[in-house]
Amino acid sequence: MELAVLKYIAAGLGAGLVVIGAGFGLGKIGTAALEGTARQPEAGGDLRTTMIIIAALLEGAAMLGLVICLLTMVM
Repeated sequence: MELAVLKYIAAGLGAGLVVIGAGFGLGKIGTAALEGTARQPEAGGDLRTTMIIIAALLEGAAMLGLVICLLTMVM
């Protein structure tokens, strides 16, 4: 195979893994926040705030991974 074809395959696989990992991480964050709120309802606001901050950081890392995967095709 040519190098250009392998770059496209690697970028596609990398982007897919990034999206799957981000989805799994967001699911774990949501599950933990809901369980924490169910156990201690008065801490729901603090848990929600922490969950949103962590989710934003996770999405930022996922976007960085996607950009890196897409840049491999250009170089």
